[in-house]
Amino acid sequence: MPQPVDRSQSLEQLERRRWPDPPQDTTSLVRSVHELRRRPIGTLEPDELARLISQDVGLPWLLPLAVEILRATAPGQAAGGWYDDDLLYAVVTRRPEVWADAPDLARTLKEAVAILTDLSRYVKDEVDGFLASLPKEI
Repeated sequence: MPQPVDRSQSLEQLERRRWPDPPQDTTSLVRSVHELRRRPIGTLEPDELARLISQDVGLPWLLPLAVEILRATAPGQAAGGWYDDDLLYAVVTRRPEVWADAPDLARTLKEAVAILTDLSRYVKDEVDGFLASLPKEI
């Protein structure tokens, strides 16, 4: 995963690839993903990151941002504060190969989820699956 990343650039700029405009009759999800790829990644909100990550779009640049957000907000959740389950779900449900290619990032995420105390059952199951898929050395 490339780091550090210029957050003022869009995924289109970082990937050096512009997607064609989506067809007129496409879904709102497809239109949204196309639009979000054109925005500077540093301006993306957690729900927008979750949308892109759940579609496996821009993972080399977006996963580090998402893990940074999750790590920063985990202590607050443990203290009874708000936590973005959608972003966490999107991140932990990526294929094991993604994490094998980014062991340091996987380790950081593993440390962040270890702090969490009050996850919904559906997210907890996915977190447990993520943790079980990691190599023992992570």
